[in-house]
Amino acid sequence: MIPETNMETDKKSLRDEALAYHAEGRPGKIEVIPTKPYSTQKDLSLAYSPGVAEPCLEIEKNPDNAYKYTDKGNLVAVISNGTAVLGLGDIGAQAGKPVMEGKGLLFKTFADIDVFDIEVDTKDTEKFIETVKNISVTFGGINLEDIKAPECFVIEERLKEELSIPVMHDDQHGTAIISAAALLNALEITGKKIGKVKVVVNGAGAAAVSCAKLYIALGVEPKNMVMCDSKGVLSVRRKDLNPTKARFATSRDVNTLEEAVKGADVFLGLSVADVLTSEMVQSMAKNPIVFALANPNPEIRYEVAHAARPDIIFATGRSDYPNQVNNVLGFPYIFRGALDVRATKINEEMKIAAVRALAELTKEPVPDMVAAAYNDNNITFGREYLIPKALDPRLITRISMAVAKAAIESGVARKTITDWDAYSQELENRMGRDDKLMRSIRSMARTATPRRLVFSEGDSLNTIKAAIHLLSDGIATPILIGSRSKIHALLDEHKLSLDDKYILDFRSDEEEPRRQRYATLLYSKMSRKGINHAEALKYMMQRDWFTLMMVASGDADTSLLGFGHSYIQSLEPVRQVFSLQPSNRLATMQIVTTKRGPMFFADTAVIPSPSAEDLAEIALMAAKTVRRFGIEPVIAMLSYSNFGTDEEPLALKVTKAVEILHNQYPELLVEGEMKADIALDRESRVHLYPFNKLGDREVNTFIFPNLSAANISYKLVEMLGGAEINGPILMGLSRANVHLVSETASVRTLINLGMIAAAEATPAK
Repeated sequence: MIPETNMETDKKSLRDEALAYHAEGRPGKIEVIPTKPYSTQKDLSLAYSPGVAEPCLEIEKNPDNAYKYTDKGNLVAVISNGTAVLGLGDIGAQAGKPVMEGKGLLFKTFADIDVFDIEVDTKDTEKFIETVKNISVTFGGINLEDIKAPECFVIEERLKEELSIPVMHDDQHGTAIISAAALLNALEITGKKIGKVKVVVNGAGAAAVSCAKLYIALGVEPKNMVMCDSKGVLSVRRKDLNPTKARFATSRDVNTLEEAVKGADVFLGLSVADVLTSEMVQSMAKNPIVFALANPNPEIRYEVAHAARPDIIFATGRSDYPNQVNNVLGFPYIFRGALDVRATKINEEMKIAAVRALAELTKEPVPDMVAAAYNDNNITFGREYLIPKALDPRLITRISMAVAKAAIESGVARKTITDWDAYSQELENRMGRDDKLMRSIRSMARTATPRRLVFSEGDSLNTIKAAIHLLSDGIATPILIGSRSKIHALLDEHKLSLDDKYILDFRSDEEEPRRQRYATLLYSKMSRKGINHAEALKYMMQRDWFTLMMVASGDADTSLLGFGHSYIQSLEPVRQVFSLQPSNRLATMQIVTTKRGPMFFADTAVIPSPSAEDLAEIALMAAKTVRRFGIEPVIAMLSYSNFGTDEEPLALKVTKAVEILHNQYPELLVEGEMKADIALDRESRVHLYPFNKLGDREVNTFIFPNLSAANISYKLVEMLGGAEINGPILMGLSRANVHLVSETASVRTLINLGMIAAAEATPAK
């Protein structure tokens, strides 16, 4: 049974967490980072005066040189006046700034596009247009955001006509593009022809109007479309329609949504929650297609819709149901393609190219990384997979390339791409610091039955905060081990809320039967190791042993075990309680998120001076763990020498480990011994050592000659290189059910390791 959370508690927790997320550390979500050297006086003289005068003069001679000497070609303005911010309405330009920063974060994360967010404090359409025009020379593209209808239509059309850079109001076109791709695939599945289907659009705002226009452009007959607003059907008989709505007025004798939807093939909702009833869905045509996109609550709930019509094809804007219509599938990649060919606009041809690329990508086999991210090995084109998943790494190449090609073919590109293979590679390599892996791990952990995650340090404030986050996010069901009174005091002091059922006061009288049960189980495991039942019962008053027995008994699925001074010493109870894999070794691995993508370092905490056999086993355990996250391991066995250039025992040990792996596991992509620079520099590795088994592949997994080297390396990368470290992940147990974490770990560390623990404890489908 999944414990139910209190709705008010969830809302308060989300509010507190969101405010802390935006305020803690450096306020906001984005920053400007220099891309050129600036450490010497010479660097500064080139960056600014006097050297900066030279590119200025070149741009004066030829304005297109701005694309050569500045960031203009990779810079998009996210501009709003705050009149229609998410579901909050007209909250003003400044209040909308967090949303615009968030859009900038998505642009950078998914397509490596730089963003300045611009909040224009005016509701005057002419003043807004004039402001955008005056600053447009700074940017390679304009993303209009959260501007209410009908002003948004006028603003976008004017700016598209009067500017020579791409302009797109994503609230309109993003939803239209993604839902249109889903519609094409839904029609293919049902065997219906787009020119014959009857479509009902409920909602007449910016997104609804744009969807209707795009559906018509793709082949829906206008006479077969009915649009409704809050007053009913947009009919030629109504006298209150503005020009935009009048365009979609029908002459059919229908006045209400209920009448309009009867016999319809498609329902598109961009309106309010629960407006579509089960009776209305039952009245639709065979194999009805229902896109209920109101957020956070759709026009009809998923369960209600399926109960009403088992033959339904259903999509929402929510991530917890199949077929999420998510704008992030579109706008980053559409602008990426438009910028890369210096398009003068985003036209219908480019939008339709994005639609068709999305639709076609859905029909291709899903990469292992995507299957792992969503913990589903059966993601195949069909009723519950109409559009790609948001974490699909192929989106940047498929959508951006399709958009770029359409821009060139339609004559709006000022730059031509001839080598499409090279462009595809450029897109794949564009991403900077890559935390997609952690997003994938989060998706793996979020299941219908979240894993029961027990925290040994449950009466720590950081643990409590992390537990509340993991619970509210649906990642895990936390169990806090500790003093109930202390935990409640911390909750009260910091105005946090957590139901008492997630707290387990392991030393209390009420837990005596549980302690007895655990002691009996522990005695059965250790009776031949010098422990009697009375001693086992004493162990149950220690939080680490109690936590381990919760997992061993099946009362929890996985655990975060706090440790103090020594990681290695803290492993002793783990070795006693749990069986190890056949090698009888334990080791740890850190996930190191870098600008080159995720990397994996092992062993970072357990075996101080590993033998060659130990190193080989560490490599095998690391490979297994990396594959669990949907990534194929490419392993470098590191040393201070390259392929036999030194015969010192430490280097020879690594050489022997590689020989073991090559002989016993020839399919494994592993090579060494090699220096770190050769491991990371593909070109040098291929040029100097063409015999190497890895070829020109990017190494993502690093095995170090000893614990000191591994531990020092990942901490240097973290402190000097700006990498984010997640772990340690304990490897070698027969089941992935224990992870040790410092008692002083931050909330973020606990959340991330909690996600990893939950994901590893989730059975593969």
